[in-house]
Amino acid sequence: MAFGDLTTLADVKAWLQTGANPYPSTDDLLLTRLIGAASGFIQSWLGRQIASGDWFEQRNGAGGRALAFANVPVTQVLSVTIDGLVIPPVPIDGGFGAGYLFTPTELVLRGYVFTRGVGNIQLIYTAGFALPPPEIAQACIELVAQRYKERSRVGEVSKALGGGETVSFSQKDMSDDVKTILQQYRAVAPVFGMARRPAQTATNPSILAGAL
Repeated sequence: MAFGDLTTLADVKAWLQTGANPYPSTDDLLLTRLIGAASGFIQSWLGRQIASGDWFEQRNGAGGRALAFANVPVTQVLSVTIDGLVIPPVPIDGGFGAGYLFTPTELVLRGYVFTRGVGNIQLIYTAGFALPPPEIAQACIELVAQRYKERSRVGEVSKALGGGETVSFSQKDMSDDVKTILQQYRAVAPVFGMARRPAQTATNPSILAGAL
């Protein structure tokens, strides 16, 4: 599975299969291309990258001790800097020394504050999923299947059948069911005074994938 893809060719073909025989390999290249396109569309609609990667985030300080991450879930914090001062993690021995600690959604300071300022906070952290959550993978499968089946009727909104019947086709980007599944993962509105981008680290898979 290519970096950024939200499902696999095997899973899409298993969904398309309707009988006992495996789905043919005739359209494997087309389905692979659709997987990449659907994965990109979903992540654009969500406003976030699903695969795990390193992120640099610059924020305005507001004077508090807690800060919500722009990308979640966070699995590792690599660096916290406030007004040029590098903040250490709290002691790993369970003591009450000053520093930072974090949850998958929030960074919390002990003994420090996010002093007020413009762009005075810089964070580098790892966020995302090692594997796409099952519901996101399924949403991608269904979107790929929808696009694959619609390729023979691009632009059609209805078609006359025998006996005077007419069948209508949906022109939505995605079905309501898929949208409902994805909604829970959609990024909230951007925070004022926040800038983020993939971090230039030696282990960032998104940057390494782009360099290949």
